[in-house]
Amino acid sequence: MNAIKEIRKYLEQNPYSESSRTLARLARVDPQLLGPIQQRGESAQIQLLTVRSRAALVEARTKLINAARGLTKALGYRLPVAKADAVTTELLSGLPALIQKPLASLLQQAESLSEQIRKLDQQIEEIAATHYAQETTKLQQVKGVGPVIALTFVLTLERAERFSSSRAVGCYLGLRPKQRQSGKSNPQLRISKEGDRYRRSLLVQGAPCILGPHGEDCDLRRWGQRLCERGGKNARKRAVIAVARKLAVLLHRLWVSQQAYDPLYNAKRLKRATLGACA
Repeated sequence: MNAIKEIRKYLEQNPYSESSRTLARLARVDPQLLGPIQQRGESAQIQLLTVRSRAALVEARTKLINAARGLTKALGYRLPVAKADAVTTELLSGLPALIQKPLASLLQQAESLSEQIRKLDQQIEEIAATHYAQETTKLQQVKGVGPVIALTFVLTLERAERFSSSRAVGCYLGLRPKQRQSGKSNPQLRISKEGDRYRRSLLVQGAPCILGPHGEDCDLRRWGQRLCERGGKNARKRAVIAVARKLAVLLHRLWVSQQAYDPLYNAKRLKRATLGACA
């Protein structure tokens, strides 16, 4: 019934569109073909504005830094390597004075954006600690998952019980490969990229922290490394996406179960089973 009400409301607002007529036909023939719309709550939507604002500032800062590096390189010079939040006008000290002046404004804006991003990081930590402490604390047990990823994951899904299975979260976030089977042919396709792009990108950014040289030894890391060892030109890229999908499933499972995270849970269970079989 909720789906029918939503359709009627949409038809009243858009009575002449093609999609309106299609929805009307589906509702008349078989309402079961339509599913209810899961709308995010007002409080979660407002709190998500802080995360979205931070993402916009990070994107603007990246463009400014890339512009400064590109313009410098075109003149035969290079800016020193530095993290984005450490980029200041001091990087121009090794360049000729004629080049420093026009590029200083770019780096000044990037430095100002870094300060604003740090303030939003503090606000995100406050929101997570004040409103979602129980959920975000459980998610941050996984190394590579910080307040931004944890809070964004909780706010965008909003309710853990929306999914009957944790595996469905990977599909919902667009991290599952597409399928196009025909006879014995089952080609390997790209991921579907359904859902929110920023939410998906955060998980993909967290995956290299797990697979990287400073990553914690855990079941997810070992599984991802085995994918990398298969070889091939894009083996590591595929492993990063696969780990991001597994990470989404793991975070939802921790959220639902509220259990303590054991990084080597599967490895320990396999070891006990092996010892039991040998005995």
